Parts: sequence; structure tokens; C-alpha cells
Amino acid sequence: MPGLIGKKVGMTSVFDENGNNIPCTVLEVGPCVVTQIKKLETDGYNAVQLAYEEKKEKHTTKAMIGHFKKANTTPKKKTIELKGFVKDWKAGDVITVDYFQGDIWLDVKADSKGKGFQGVVKRHGFGGVNDATHGQHNRGRAPGSIGASSHPSRVFKGMRMAGRMGGKTVKVLNLKVVKILPEQNILMLKGSVPGSNGSYVIIEK
Repeated sequence: MPGLIGKKVGMTSVFDENGNNIPCTVLEVGPCVVTQIKKLETDGYNAVQLAYEEKKEKHTTKAMIGHFKKANTTPKKKTIELKGFVKDWKAGDVITVDYFQGDIWLDVKADSKGKGFQGVVKRHGFGGVNDATHGQHNRGRAPGSIGASSHPSRVFKGMRMAGRMGGKTVKVLNLKVVKILPEQNILMLKGSVPGSNGSYVIIEK
């Protein structure tokens, strides 16, 4: 899906023409530089490589410095490849938030907040044994039995147990565009977007 790279700024709310208070996520989108055009003949697939946010040259490898110089741009922090662009972009072209002008619904992909190692109550919503009887002691948040003993003699994959929570790539579909501020590279979408403030997001049509 075609789109742009951005950064989550935070959340706010705006009022619509009927006086309703709409919760919005504020995203800083672009400007993104086209750093490479992937073609079927040379690369085996068609895609556009985009780069976003300035990076110091001393923190960039020589290989990447040469890669960015090919596109006549400075080093960038974040690069991705996206497919499905209708317009034929060229290396060095700059795409701004104006690209989404006229769109009503957008999808956002980002890494969710990492919650660390969590138990089954927080991770999967287990109820525990709050109304415990028969001498239950200090087992209020325990998972209970996880299977049989002699057969199958193993724990099935996907069993809901304690473990690492969050920190996964999440895609939220069909967020409504509330406002676009081209002069500030700001895009406001109705609802919430995964990730912490300052994290990278990919906005797709």
C-alpha cells in the first residue's frame, strides 16, 4: 500500500461543526525523500524507497552516505519500501503530507508499547480464583491447570501463559482524517494510534 513515514506527536481533541468533542492523534508526516526506485527488471519487484528525518553524517555508515548522495539528499534515520504508488516518482523527489489531501480514511502501522514480562491476568484477561475455596492460598492471579499429564505430555503451542507483552507491529485500519496542516507537516486522525509519543509510524492509503 502507498503511504508515508511519520512520527507520533501525541493526542488532543477538536470540536466539529456540531460541537462534538473528537479525540485525535497528532502525527508529524514527512517530508519524505524518495531515495530509490525498485524496478521489476533490476530488483524483481516494483517499490518506492522513502527516507525520513535528518541524521548526522558522522552517525551514518559510508555505504548509506553514498546511497543517499545518489538521491541528492542528506542522510536520514528511517527508510522503508512501499508498493502501489500510482505516480511515477524519481529519486530525490520530496513527498509531503499534501499527498493525503482528499483522503477520508487512512491506515496506520506502528510498533505497540512494550509492557515487559506480564502474567496471565494482565496479558490475557484471566479472572484468577477470587472466590477461592478448598484451602487456596496466594493463587489469585495464577493460570491454573495448563493441560494433561501423561498424554499429550507437552504444552500445546499458543497456550495462553505469562510472557512478553506488547512491542509488536500493529496496524489500525480506517482512521478518519480530521485535519491536515501542510505548513506544519501535521496530520490529525480520529482515534488512537499504537506506539509511544515520538515513535515512527507508517501511514498508508
